Amino acid sequence: MTNQLSRRTLLKVGASGTALAAIGGCASMSGGTPLGPVVVVGGGYGGATAAKDLRMWAEGRIQVTLVEPNRSFVSCPMSNLVLGGSRSIDQITVPYSGLEKNHGVKLVHDMVVAIDAAKREVRLAGGGTLGYDRLVVSPGIEFMYEGIAGMNAAAQQQVLHAWKAGPQTVALRRQLEAMPDGGTVLISMPLAPYRCPPGPYERACQIAWYLKTAKPKSKLLLLDANPDITSKKPLFSRAFGEDYKGIVEYRTAAVVNEVDAGGKSFKTEFGDVIKGDVLNFIPPMRAANIARDAGLITANNRWCGVDWVTLESTAVKNVHVLGDATLSAPAMPKSGHMANQHGKAAAAAIVELMSGRTPSPPMMANTCYSYIDDKNAVHVSSVHRWVPDKKTIEPVQGSGGISTQDRASWALEGNYAWGWAQTIWADMLV
Repeated sequence: MTNQLSRRTLLKVGASGTALAAIGGCASMSGGTPLGPVVVVGGGYGGATAAKDLRMWAEGRIQVTLVEPNRSFVSCPMSNLVLGGSRSIDQITVPYSGLEKNHGVKLVHDMVVAIDAAKREVRLAGGGTLGYDRLVVSPGIEFMYEGIAGMNAAAQQQVLHAWKAGPQTVALRRQLEAMPDGGTVLISMPLAPYRCPPGPYERACQIAWYLKTAKPKSKLLLLDANPDITSKKPLFSRAFGEDYKGIVEYRTAAVVNEVDAGGKSFKTEFGDVIKGDVLNFIPPMRAANIARDAGLITANNRWCGVDWVTLESTAVKNVHVLGDATLSAPAMPKSGHMANQHGKAAAAAIVELMSGRTPSPPMMANTCYSYIDDKNAVHVSSVHRWVPDKKTIEPVQGSGGISTQDRASWALEGNYAWGWAQTIWADMLV
């Protein structure tokens, strides 16, 4: 399948469902008229992809600066495997140095604390400023703790979310290891939309697999604020009922609005108090603070509206917003793969706009893999295209779908899933 992002770019979707980019010319070439500077805020699946592809597709004529506080990328997809114990944090970590070494992206390890759209510059926490012709903001999400009683700063250090891969992922794994056999793990997940629709269910499977193999007397209770499983329902339902029967208890419409960190308990909106030994609280989410402070949030005080042809903000000119922070198009998941597609679409559009041409509407593909245990995985996939009459992107009818119930294929998909991860990390960062 070929998705035309612009007349200068070619996007191919490989067998693993990973987006690969190729254009004529060489990324290291710098011939031609310079097109001006672009600053990219945030080095996740969207921002890192945009930074690399801007350099490649403009053949070096765009000066790209990526502002990212961390020196290495740690992947949220696959981080649940660290909790299950089949992968280490090092195996899902990739340095940013390849962007600079191989593609000429300037790396600034700092944080953007303010965006001045009138002056077209960003201010850094370290005190400096960076000017831009166009700005790409891929800031990720912020957690909405303000509606959760008991979740003050001290409680947040004890009751972890581990929904931004890194130190909290490792810390939550250590809490699981320290829990005695016979203990109970509580996971609270928020109402959709949230980052990675199948993620909480995969996490329940991964922790349950660890308990089954290492602490078989233990239990896991998944408290889902949604009325039902939001992604891959037939597959996760089967895993809970067959693989983890007697270990996983799944409750729907269970909104947790109070946390007692010292007493190790959740309290639901109906007044039920549920105690556990390890508490994992995944809060409601919105676009990150820099998006809010820059006036990019347009919907429900949470998400950033964009023009889906260019990913340009509907609120602030010359600023393009990517990834989980966006107000999703119909049936568009907040996933790492989709953020990667946002990065490609934005990069293609920016090259066209800065070259004085009209961008072509993008097509985007998505694949989300979820591991049921250490070897078996399932997927959901979709293809999305521009609908001119509606001025948005919608799924292509009949495209995509989820894994079959054939358990024999799940082991093969486990191999595909790890291949997807390694390929998309290389596509972003190498």
